[in-house]
Amino acid sequence: MATEAQTAPAFGRRATLTLALTAFALVLFAAPPIPQDAAYHQMADTRRVFGVANGLNVLSNVPFAVVGAFGLVGVFRRHGGPGKDRGARPLGPYVGLFGGTALTAVGSAYYHLAPDNARLVWDRLPMACVCAGLVIVVLAQRVSARAARRLFWPVLAGAAASVGYWRWSELQGAGDLRPYILVQYGTLLAIALMLALFRGRHGGERYLIAGLLAYGVAKGFEMADTFVFAITQQTVSGHTIKHLIAAAGLACIAAMAHRTSREDAAPQPRR
Repeated sequence: MATEAQTAPAFGRRATLTLALTAFALVLFAAPPIPQDAAYHQMADTRRVFGVANGLNVLSNVPFAVVGAFGLVGVFRRHGGPGKDRGARPLGPYVGLFGGTALTAVGSAYYHLAPDNARLVWDRLPMACVCAGLVIVVLAQRVSARAARRLFWPVLAGAAASVGYWRWSELQGAGDLRPYILVQYGTLLAIALMLALFRGRHGGERYLIAGLLAYGVAKGFEMADTFVFAITQQTVSGHTIKHLIAAAGLACIAAMAHRTSREDAAPQPRR
């Protein structure tokens, strides 16, 4: 049984996490609705490659499929198959994370063939699943497996609903990205806080940190899409590089899953 001295610091850390996320949500929703900028769909590189419109932006999604499959293999190896679930490491969040990664390849490729709001839904929906899966995976590893198991489906449903709400709001002529922004950047904030506040039960922190850093770099290339296309003399755009770096970041998370699967498979020392 945990002593009062042991429980109090844990309660304080959880309260800090909760209050920080609540404050972020309150500040975000205090701002007016944020519609989708139409210029978002105007990519710098529109060349056809192998007959594919916007070729490099489409084809650069292939690594997401590879990484998603790699991650799922590690997860199912650890859990003993798709139908099993280890108590300390729930299966659902990992399937959401890596299944969403694989589906991102399809949704993002579909979007980039002819970018518009209607197609962007199918790009963002699997990415919302990735965010939900990842934050719950980290919650299970660093805070509470029980809480992770209880929160996974509500968080996944909320993440998907944020995309549906954004699309509905656009169709009503009053686009509002705030719930989706909460999912995307709230996930990053939550993970950063959990890394700072809680000690990991398992190894692999360096993989997670590398993945988060890669995501930050990828977002930078996305914002510099036209600039990168210009300085590379129209060889490659920032958005194409963004896909490759984001996939590399998720590959770090998949490597973490494989590492823990090897730990689970290793013989445990006798006590």
